[in-house]
Amino acid sequence: MSTSPVPSPPAEPPTGKPPMSNLAQRIIFGLIGAALLLGSVWYSAWTFALFFAVVQMRMLWEFYRMMREVGYKPGAILGGSISLLIFVGVYALSQALGVDTDTSGFHTLVLVGDLRVAGQALLGIILLLPIILILREMAAWPRENQQLAPFANVGVALLGLLYVSLPMSLFNVVAFGNQGYDYRRVFALLLLVWSSDIGAYAAGKTFGKHKLAPKISPGKTWEGAIGGFLLTLAMGWALGYLLPELSLAFRLVVAGVVAIFGPLGDLAESMLKRSVGVKDSGRIMPGHGGLLDRFDAFLFILPVLALLQLIWG
Repeated sequence: MSTSPVPSPPAEPPTGKPPMSNLAQRIIFGLIGAALLLGSVWYSAWTFALFFAVVQMRMLWEFYRMMREVGYKPGAILGGSISLLIFVGVYALSQALGVDTDTSGFHTLVLVGDLRVAGQALLGIILLLPIILILREMAAWPRENQQLAPFANVGVALLGLLYVSLPMSLFNVVAFGNQGYDYRRVFALLLLVWSSDIGAYAAGKTFGKHKLAPKISPGKTWEGAIGGFLLTLAMGWALGYLLPELSLAFRLVVAGVVAIFGPLGDLAESMLKRSVGVKDSGRIMPGHGGLLDRFDAFLFILPVLALLQLIWG
């Protein structure tokens, strides 16, 4: 006697929502990040400083994480703490230099005192920095599974502070003018960097044929670089409506610095990622990678702009 097979129960429909697409993630988290960035810059000097102090610490942590991928042990907690002290020191110096000293002799005395304290603190950190990092290695010596010499860890820790934290700390120099903190200066720099990226992307997609640095970043082209340069210069001219007190010559020089050194900073970080075999520096922003990926251009731009501002006045 044959029996008919028992029918299997119908498959239940999949539960849960489908995963968010990469494009949706980029849009949502990009808008959230832009709101936090622009809001902190616009609100006050201390929110600007708080935002970028956290940003540069995270960027440094991402740099150290990539270095750990190839065997270094640079010490993220100690490095992050030192980076915060450097940022605060440069902030205090920039704030003191931005005080208008023409109002009274009392303000002049306060300015001199602030400069002396901030300068001494920053100088002390810089002078003691190698000693602190070497003492860390001495306390941990010998490390288990240590393939590299302890002074290699010291070198990588110092490199992270010089490559990431010090340039990002110089954002304070750019943000403070003769009358103190000016959010328009930060907005202007952001607009220039974004113009460089947009112009390079649009021109590269449309006209790109000649590779700029194929061994480092195959997607970048000379046509894209020229497009980014031209759009950045155009934005430098347009910034006269935002910062009319700045001369056209100064705005165009700043735009040229951004258009040249921004892509170089991006290429440097691309070389770093290729050398350690990672795609993104981090995952703090889904669809965007890490903060080091987002602010890599500033690492080359800010030192040049800070020097330019000190020279130009």
